[in-house]
Amino acid sequence: MELVEIKHELSAMEKRIQDFRGSLDLDNKEARIAVLEEQMTSPDFWDDQNNAQTVINEANGLKDVVNEFHELNETYENLEVSYELVKEEEDADLQSELENELKELSKQLSDFELTLLLSEPHDKNNAILELHPGAGGTESQDWASMLLRMYTRWAENKGYKVETLDYLPGDEAGVKSVTLAIKGHNAYGYLKAEKGVHRLVRISPFDSSGRRHTSFVSCEIMPELSDDIEIELKPDEIKVDTYRASGAGGQHVNTTDSAVRMTHIPTNTVVSCQTERSQIKNRDRAMKMLKAKLYQRRIEEQQAELNEIRGEQKEIGWGSQIRSYVFHPYSMAKDHRTNVEVGNINGVMDGDIDPFIDAYLRSKIK
Repeated sequence: MELVEIKHELSAMEKRIQDFRGSLDLDNKEARIAVLEEQMTSPDFWDDQNNAQTVINEANGLKDVVNEFHELNETYENLEVSYELVKEEEDADLQSELENELKELSKQLSDFELTLLLSEPHDKNNAILELHPGAGGTESQDWASMLLRMYTRWAENKGYKVETLDYLPGDEAGVKSVTLAIKGHNAYGYLKAEKGVHRLVRISPFDSSGRRHTSFVSCEIMPELSDDIEIELKPDEIKVDTYRASGAGGQHVNTTDSAVRMTHIPTNTVVSCQTERSQIKNRDRAMKMLKAKLYQRRIEEQQAELNEIRGEQKEIGWGSQIRSYVFHPYSMAKDHRTNVEVGNINGVMDGDIDPFIDAYLRSKIK
């Protein structure tokens, strides 16, 4: 890379950083952080643990954004100094190092830009993720367990906390259904890109003849809603069933009917929760999940009406295929909405799904 090209790259980066500075409104964000930190010093802060965690998550999210901006700005300023040294000394090794650091900073700026673009009302919220295997018995249930591992690895790599709200094991292997709460700043903003049906093509380990099988699992994503969201639920429209928990939990499991299943009769919307030891707590958690699901349903219905008025076709519908994961006769994961392809299928299954999420979110923003 010629020096004039390096200077051009630096000038472009300077403009991006200045644009970020303008859109961030740093003074307001730092003032909000101070308010939240003041709340956290209150003696009764932990009396309401849910609210306390919400405050902590917001404060940490704001700090992450502000601190990351300052780090990016500092990195840029250091590269400017390196550029001046390269100009003076004409050191090939130093220039090569500068070029590599420029590429790294460019990637970091793109990642930061995506974080700032997650500005829809619930993007910053925790996410509720549900996996449901399609037809195919053990094969589809095993595929659901593979996706469960993939999303768990992705969340852990992001520094998010993963909590299993409901888990129904498969008959022979895998899972019949699973619901996770993925907690962290912008968890829903990122994971909303994963809503839809995921398709697997592989030689089935459960087929003694070694034939190729295709399996499907649907992924539902909802934001975890705060208590101030208004969703009207009439008691006579809700059916509540209790049953014995089937997941991990030591002596408590299968001894009391603590798990709760709620059905919203008018829409046939069903949620389950068994993560708490108390039926009352599971009931409260299930009610929040039901509200979240009905809220998501309302948003999708409104969007469908708008698309019909505009003459648009719905991109993602229940039963539509958003991504294929192929293990045989070749190895590749392909997102059918953005045409992004990744050849390292094992890396994808280990949680490296950011290229798909990034491309999808940018396409929706455009």
